[in-house]
Amino acid sequence: MHLFGNQEDFQREPWNKGKLIGQKPPLQPKHVWAIRTKLQLDNRIRDLALFNLAIDSKLRGCDVVSLKVEDIAPHSLAMDRATVRQRKTGRPVKFELSDPTRQSIDAYLAKFDRSPGDFLFAGHRDYEAHLSTRQYARLLSEWISDIGLDSALFGTHSLRRTKATLIYRRTGNSRAVQLLLGHTKIERTVRYLGIEVDDALEIAEKVDV
Repeated sequence: MHLFGNQEDFQREPWNKGKLIGQKPPLQPKHVWAIRTKLQLDNRIRDLALFNLAIDSKLRGCDVVSLKVEDIAPHSLAMDRATVRQRKTGRPVKFELSDPTRQSIDAYLAKFDRSPGDFLFAGHRDYEAHLSTRQYARLLSEWISDIGLDSALFGTHSLRRTKATLIYRRTGNSRAVQLLLGHTKIERTVRYLGIEVDDALEIAEKVDV
């Protein structure tokens, strides 16, 4: 009687087999506008508000889905700026809400009855619970696929990185991006944006010897 099986019996498929590993890239501006247009045409009011807020807030997925109405629109209308305490770090982070984002949130709140203490985006089955991160990820996958992109290439972190990356590309101000993302160390922001090699090459290309 064998108490232990052969080595082959214990071999399992790697958890990441067939999956793309590593940081998910940010969306390009043309992708953002394509998704916005698609959601508007389909009259997906909730999804448009969720997508716009995720882009502007630059929050992690767990923080986006756990937002409450009072965080964004304490008096029924979306604010210009908001402050949210991050679940991962416990540190507060501030962010701006653009005109399109405020308009989409206002339209969403006008259609759906949500009180200040309610979660902004309710779960599919439990109206008093917030949208789960898994549900959020599935929605993003739909949005990405709907504009003809491979949804496997992107994740909810892509939305967090989108505006942060664009801000850095336009200003070169990594300290500002650090504050907007709520990172405690600038080194984390540098790695997060993946800017070291690209920036070094860009500088080198401008120098003639």
